[in-house]
Amino acid sequence: MNLKLNGKTALVSGSSKGIGFAIASQLAAEGAHVIVNGRADRVVAAAVEQVRRAAPEAKVDGFTGDLATAQAVAALKDSYPEVDILVNNLGIFEPKPFESIPDEDWQRFFEVNVMSGVRLSRAYIEGMKQRNWGRIVFISSESAIQIPAEMIHYGLTKTAQLALSRGLAESCAGTGVTVNAVLPGPTRTAGVEEFVMQMTEGQPFEEIEKEFLASVRPSSLIKRFAMPEEVAALVTFVCSPVASAINGAALRVDGGVVRSCF
Repeated sequence: MNLKLNGKTALVSGSSKGIGFAIASQLAAEGAHVIVNGRADRVVAAAVEQVRRAAPEAKVDGFTGDLATAQAVAALKDSYPEVDILVNNLGIFEPKPFESIPDEDWQRFFEVNVMSGVRLSRAYIEGMKQRNWGRIVFISSESAIQIPAEMIHYGLTKTAQLALSRGLAESCAGTGVTVNAVLPGPTRTAGVEEFVMQMTEGQPFEEIEKEFLASVRPSSLIKRFAMPEEVAALVTFVCSPVASAINGAALRVDGGVVRSCF
């Protein structure tokens, strides 16, 4: 399928690795001009080079900056005044008992997971409306619906993203701008794999995956972690002109973890 992304400029926050990198790579492969983002020059440069190797014809730039801060968002806006596609992927997670989560952690999670998307959307949505075309996608989580007891602060921010995406979609009614949220389930990113291996003292990931799904996410229908590329495939489609009727939606790519039909 031709997703008609040639000539579109796409920004993916937090895209030097993991799901964000997979999204940036697929958007570039489909012909979009992609801006890869991370917090370290070396990491961003490596990610840009990797995308270019996979899609030699693609136009790929890098922007180094912590987009959880207002200063970095302002600098990004100065460098790239207009984008057609905004994927709010930047996010953090950390299992921690509720009683042990201090105010500082609540504020940090809200700044990174929610306010980064607020600021970036505010920076670019008006231009999208003026051009009568744009795509904004929030990378939420199945944890937005099934709040994990082991990291309630994370789940709360993912739920907030659903409210934010729907509200922005309502504000764009009748225009060519769509706003949606995508909800991945457990996904085998390098960061998740490294975190899990550290927590289990070298136990093979396949054994950890099986135990996790049996005890923590038993409702999974695929009985495995998704790969970042599987999440990116849905996001790339939603970002395209082909997906113009998908708007204000919370789209699950969770492997069937969420049991609700709605």
